[in-house]
Amino acid sequence: MQLTGIHHLTAITAQARENKRFYTDTLGLRLVKKTVNQDDTSAYHLFYADGLASPGTDLTFFDWPAARERRGTHSISRTGLRIGKDSFDYWAARLGDAGLSIAAPSLLDGRVSLDFEDPEGQRFRLTEDLAEVAANPWQKSPVPAAHQIHGLGPITISVPDLAPTEIVLTHVMNMRRGRDYASPDGHGTVHVFEMGEGGPSAELHVAVQPDLPVARQGAGAVHHVAFRVPDHPTIHEWAERLNQMRIPSSGEVERYYFRSLYFREPGGNLFEIATDDPGFAVDEPLATLGESLSLPPFLEGRREQIEAGLKPLD
Repeated sequence: MQLTGIHHLTAITAQARENKRFYTDTLGLRLVKKTVNQDDTSAYHLFYADGLASPGTDLTFFDWPAARERRGTHSISRTGLRIGKDSFDYWAARLGDAGLSIAAPSLLDGRVSLDFEDPEGQRFRLTEDLAEVAANPWQKSPVPAAHQIHGLGPITISVPDLAPTEIVLTHVMNMRRGRDYASPDGHGTVHVFEMGEGGPSAELHVAVQPDLPVARQGAGAVHHVAFRVPDHPTIHEWAERLNQMRIPSSGEVERYYFRSLYFREPGGNLFEIATDDPGFAVDEPLATLGESLSLPPFLEGRREQIEAGLKPLD
């Protein structure tokens, strides 16, 4: 049983309209699904991805009226976004022109990287992708196809103690322990764990940082990270594996666009396993993804009530 990589990452915004503007206009991502949090239908759940809404490219946001996060350990601390090796000068200029605070491109863990934060303090790292990875550009993006974001990865989490987290990653989730490197913020060592065929789209980086305070989620924080499996039979196997190993979990949850399984690793971070199928085109044409409010069938009967409670995004 192998996870094949990062499926999606879900973060928190307190400014849905501004969030949509930044991620589509500045980062050039495609809004591929405009829906609601299925557990809190008063909140948008916005999905941004590549031109084909491919698994592994989904950066998603819950729209909650939350105060800013308190940074620290026990958190998913930085989100990697993969770009081509020749795109760093373009992005340094583009992000600088947008008034964002950015670090100079540097070599980190053997790859060119560039750190920046979105207007709410969401922390990102542009990371050099593998040369052979083909992007799926969005034709309507304001970013030229050659420089568009390829997808997610690596994802960095912060924990105070490696040992219990490593046991779950290697003995439960079947990840491989790889190399280590010094954290660029000067706090601790980062340990790389690989899934599937490896590479930046299939890596989880674990920063061991016992000197940091405990984080508190809020706007600008990450809620959870999801890992890929291909289909429903595979997620049945993972649900059974967690049950047999007595790892508390949500059990399988039908999200309509994918099926999910949630649990917390010992460092307190929320993990999800999610299927690649059926994908975001299950209820609307690929050509018009994200242009109207999509609701899964079990919420469709409440559409009028749900729409009345949502703020306009445009």
